[in-house]
Amino acid sequence: MRILATRAFRAVLLAAFFATLSPYVALAQKTIQPRTMAKIGEVGPRFVSYNVEAVEVTGGRFWKPYKNESGQKNASAGESPQALNQLGGAGADLYEYRPPINLFNPRLRKLAASLGPSYLRVSGTWQNSTYFQDDDNPAMAAAPEGYKGVLTRAEWKGVVDFSRAVGAELVTSVAVSAGTRDAGGAWKPDQAKALFNYTKKAGGHVAATEFMNEPTFATMGGAPSGYDASEFARDVKEFRSFLRAESPETIFLGPGSIGEGVPLVEGMPMPKLISSEDMLKGTGPVFDAFSYHFYTTLSQRCVGNAGLSWEKVLTPAYLDRNPEAEEFYSKLRDAYLPGKAIWLTETGEAGCGGNRWASDFVDSFRLVDQLGALAQKGVQTVIINTLASSDYGLLDPGSLDPRPDYWAALLWNRTMGSRVLDPGYSTSASTRLYAQCAKEGKGSVALVVLNLDREAEQTLQIPIAGERYTLSAPDLLSKVVSLNGAELKADADGTLPRIAGAPFNAGAVRFAPATITYIVLPDARNASCKSKATKQDDAE
Repeated sequence: MRILATRAFRAVLLAAFFATLSPYVALAQKTIQPRTMAKIGEVGPRFVSYNVEAVEVTGGRFWKPYKNESGQKNASAGESPQALNQLGGAGADLYEYRPPINLFNPRLRKLAASLGPSYLRVSGTWQNSTYFQDDDNPAMAAAPEGYKGVLTRAEWKGVVDFSRAVGAELVTSVAVSAGTRDAGGAWKPDQAKALFNYTKKAGGHVAATEFMNEPTFATMGGAPSGYDASEFARDVKEFRSFLRAESPETIFLGPGSIGEGVPLVEGMPMPKLISSEDMLKGTGPVFDAFSYHFYTTLSQRCVGNAGLSWEKVLTPAYLDRNPEAEEFYSKLRDAYLPGKAIWLTETGEAGCGGNRWASDFVDSFRLVDQLGALAQKGVQTVIINTLASSDYGLLDPGSLDPRPDYWAALLWNRTMGSRVLDPGYSTSASTRLYAQCAKEGKGSVALVVLNLDREAEQTLQIPIAGERYTLSAPDLLSKVVSLNGAELKADADGTLPRIAGAPFNAGAVRFAPATITYIVLPDARNASCKSKATKQDDAE
């Protein structure tokens, strides 16, 4: 009896042990089928894009870094008439004056161009209260009454020239503060007309625009006190009439909301907002595409330790906040703008400038998972805040050195095409897999595999040989990232290193702990990934 009991006990222990390994065993035995992956959607050709805040263009008080970036010396507030241009409703110690960004910097231009094709969004909350000075004089000493900042022709010309030089189409929004309104509080199109007209005169084009930045928090963002959904609907009607007359080819995005569906900080009540549903009921189906904003949380800069910690970044609860927010907004899109595309026009690691780890390798897992999950849901573009400002910038603001998120976005653009595929694989707590037609077309397939486990290697069975591009770092809080073991650095002039894949044979492909791997399978021969020209050639 004792022998039998002992054997039974051992059997139970062994069964429990193998049960703990079952996710990894299943993963190791899982064979993906690239040739038969079905197309489930398509994203825009400028899927990965970036934002340059309006306050960066004019200069002003933006989010204060946790420490000086790359030894950057910040100018004192008294050196610019824009020194007081900061958001209301928050302490002055959260901000620091920054001079206007040099959009003619050759290194900045080369690094931005390497991310193309993309959208360049120049907007943000500061844009809501920025006056466009429609003459060729230097910036006036103080903004007119009802505004907080001044944008000159020369500064906007720099934006237009930059967008053309880097192959980025321009997205923006317009001023909505008290200075834009008549005695009855109705919005007037004078400032918008001046900005759009000068854009054309400067050789540019506004590809898409929102009316205002984040109307869910309209008053906090610069709209008149007491501003509500009915006033938004009235103003949008006026703006749409202006837009159709002045720039009918421009995509009208809206409502551009934030703060709904997923709490920015768990357990922390948010300020009262104007609901997107109320706004959409008032406007009717006037928008050409639905837009929303989302940050995974608010940074320590604004909420202290109430925000999410970096240790939670690689957990499903953290990563799934992005698709959960999209689900909330897509339901509103389906109800009020059925059939219209959906855009995420501003996003980043955390609102209020990003957390201390926003520029570290750990955030690249959030970014890549966000891109993969939202592509599967049909989001047409994801506009990252920012290109080169604050802790969540793709580039260090001082040195313009690419941060880990830059390399992650670059590899996405180099490998992943616009057609989205069903990978036929259920994600687990340790691994996430996304599939799209490869950038090069001709039936090839691209995958991205995130090993979220910080200790255990993962394995996939891939029946086709291919090339892999694995991003890794010495630790998750590192700003140094390597591609297939070689550190990634840009030259002084912005020239990138050679981005080459490492070949692998068909069979078991291993993924080291805490790595992001892009895979290209040139011989997948997936029918959904053949271009029209290739299909025609096959038919002939």
